[in-house]
Amino acid sequence: MPVRATACPLDCPDACSLDVTVEEGRVVKIDGNHANPVTAGFICAKVRGFARHLYSPERILHPAVREGAKGEGRFRRVSWDEALGRIVSKLKEVRRVEGGEAILPFYYGGSNGLVSQGTTDGRLFHRLGASRLARTVCAAPTTAAATGLYGKMAGVAFPDYVHARLIVVWGVNPSATGIHLVPYIREAMRRGAKLAVVDPRRTKLAALAGLHLAPRPGADLPVALSIINWLFASGRADMKFLAGHATGVEALRGRAAAWTFEKAARESDVPAEAIERLASWYAGASPAVIRCGWGLERNRNGGSAAAAVLALPAVAGKFGVRGGGYTMSNSGVWKVDGPAAVRQEAPSTRVINMNLLGRDLIERRDPPIRFLFVYNSNVLATNPAQEKVRRGLLREDLFTVVFDQVMTDTARYADVILPATTFLEHEDLSRGYGAYALHDIRPVIQPEGEARSNARVFGELCRRLDLARLGDPETDAELKAALLGGPDARNRDQLGRGEVGTPETGLSPIQFGDVFPPTPDRKANLLPAALDAEAPGGLYAYRPDPATANHPLALISPASDKTISSTLGHLRREEVPIELHPSDAAARGIEDGDLVRVWNDQGAIVISARLAGSLRPGVAMLPKGLWSRHARGGPTVNALVPDTLTDIGAGACFNDCRVQVERASA
Repeated sequence: MPVRATACPLDCPDACSLDVTVEEGRVVKIDGNHANPVTAGFICAKVRGFARHLYSPERILHPAVREGAKGEGRFRRVSWDEALGRIVSKLKEVRRVEGGEAILPFYYGGSNGLVSQGTTDGRLFHRLGASRLARTVCAAPTTAAATGLYGKMAGVAFPDYVHARLIVVWGVNPSATGIHLVPYIREAMRRGAKLAVVDPRRTKLAALAGLHLAPRPGADLPVALSIINWLFASGRADMKFLAGHATGVEALRGRAAAWTFEKAARESDVPAEAIERLASWYAGASPAVIRCGWGLERNRNGGSAAAAVLALPAVAGKFGVRGGGYTMSNSGVWKVDGPAAVRQEAPSTRVINMNLLGRDLIERRDPPIRFLFVYNSNVLATNPAQEKVRRGLLREDLFTVVFDQVMTDTARYADVILPATTFLEHEDLSRGYGAYALHDIRPVIQPEGEARSNARVFGELCRRLDLARLGDPETDAELKAALLGGPDARNRDQLGRGEVGTPETGLSPIQFGDVFPPTPDRKANLLPAALDAEAPGGLYAYRPDPATANHPLALISPASDKTISSTLGHLRREEVPIELHPSDAAARGIEDGDLVRVWNDQGAIVISARLAGSLRPGVAMLPKGLWSRHARGGPTVNALVPDTLTDIGAGACFNDCRVQVERASA
């Protein structure tokens, strides 16, 4: 049986290289290979079982148009020509009557490559004069912080974690979301490194750690600021490094000065002694590395929390040695040329924040959104204020297109459905944002049914709307060449040789050794003026817990090892229980397996309960990416999440969800 090499673009830092075994045109096995050395020949169970997704009975195989009421999920198969004809006709009508800004593309694309998003699709919507989407549901606050402080500098490579004497895993669970870091952490510990984990749950790594801090969601900021304050006050700050390589030092010192360990302990519910121990460990270890994740950004203080955590290695002087510094997102090392692929000038149309979609669908009038094109997203499963989104999708005067691989919750509300290819069925480019890898993705099988790639469909819509121009890159090869032939053509040369690693430093950059912040002065800015102006009260200002007497529990929705956000959610058939700490359950007379009602001012869901000692008291948990089938009645955890925004980056506050839980009648 032939084995074909490709790579995984799904939303994970690791960028695995794959071997796919094909028999009679069907995928029968997916495994890892060693083209990306970080993959090391093994992959996660989610991708190993991806054939279940490929051949799912819920796979969309043909274009279809709605026959029943919105939300019923009744559709009639049509040809591609009829489906695209309907879309083109409606786009022309909406543009003529309401203007281009009444058209909104809705997409995220964490599980898509560089060709599948931001090329022909961007060209189409730009030339239509459509509203632009602020794609801020994930990583916006952390990206703002990392860019503001360090210009999104390349981070510590995963293999270099073995050199660290202390590893701090803060707000991320690699065992579920990026498994290839875990062996390097284990090897470092075998060599004598200490491990500290900051997470409200006792994750698998937290159970191995010598120190686990479990702050109340939203209180990572005071913990980090108290460590910064202690470093300065105790003389442990590296003033020589700061004098030569940082600005905003005294401003940060002043912002952190009020945060003693005791004060941070009161806000975070973490013992002051535990914070002091982490600070002492960190000050005394070299090399020391922080793996900063995305969990700590999902609240009202998220951007400031990420900035404070990322400031720690500068204040403590942990840069300049192999295995020292931080890792956030490394995607910025790949200098791709999106404008060359799109062929667009700077757009000037209005911007709509994706986290506020429900509100905008219901309330916006300037002009109202009349055409919604959803692709690379299952918005009803992933957005805050879920019931507002549902109400918006039910509008009869809203024409909705859903272009997806399977029949999602969102697709049930579509007027037209289009079948999309998976990454095993089309060409793409994929860059790692943890591992340093750039992959040329080639199809290993023919598309199922009549599925088509994003690049092909949006290119065809451009032609049908007379928006195509001479010289537009349209084929996969042309789009790849445009993306890789821009500011850094070395990307293309490196890819052609089958190499991985950053163009500048290979696989193992040393921060402030051979990579520096890509800023004019090549220095860290510990209090960026733009972020300071954006944050309510200024950067590093703490906003208190939104819990009330009626809604005292913090309901968090972290990633799981079953899905990639909402991708693959259709393969999880069983109801997913809410997890409660045994003490919180006992106080409410709830036993394991009981049916419970979870509610706040946003709404209510009914679901079964599971007791989990891995949670800290006061915190409940339902994983993100749940579909309606995973709870009774349809609404999921996002029905309870407010559509408030983070302090910087205008991100989503999923972990600011505060609820009450009570037993429910069967």
